[in-house]
Amino acid sequence: MGFEDQQLLPAIRNMKQFDIFLGSSFQYGVLLDSHLGQVNNIVKAANLNDKKLLVHVDLIQGLKHDEYAAEFICQEIKPAGLISTRSTVITKAKQKGIIAIQRLFLLDSSALKKSLEIIAKHQPDYIEVLPGLVPSLISEVKSKTNVPILAGGFVKSIDDVYSALNAGATAVTTSEHRLWKEYTKY
Repeated sequence: MGFEDQQLLPAIRNMKQFDIFLGSSFQYGVLLDSHLGQVNNIVKAANLNDKKLLVHVDLIQGLKHDEYAAEFICQEIKPAGLISTRSTVITKAKQKGIIAIQRLFLLDSSALKKSLEIIAKHQPDYIEVLPGLVPSLISEVKSKTNVPILAGGFVKSIDDVYSALNAGATAVTTSEHRLWKEYTKY
């Protein structure tokens, strides 16, 4: 399972960015901010353009962020994958056979310890580490979990992207459109 060697995943925050994504050579993107009434049409538009969206369940307005919401999204909207901080969403995504990405906010050593316990129990397909600017954390999480890592949050420069990739991240998620241009043809 992978992202077709795509090292940067555009994180889409608005419809303008979505339109840019549709016109790009990227195959995968991450849908961040949205509301329930838009998600189905956004995923359909992506699919019509041979794009695959990873939907961040926790950021869909109008939807409770639990396993029932995840089941609804998997069955009715059918994205390529789900991203969530909630392990029940990750479990449901795995049951439904779509990409399951556990998002971790690594604020301190206690958060890291708890996160590693969650990962061991729920075995997501990928882990998104935030902030994505700390190479030592990317390396540590990867070595302790053996799960592919996405780095996200505060990634603002090409050096940030290279640093995360060199630390072992499979890909980097970013909403910084100017970085998208470094990794795609329009």
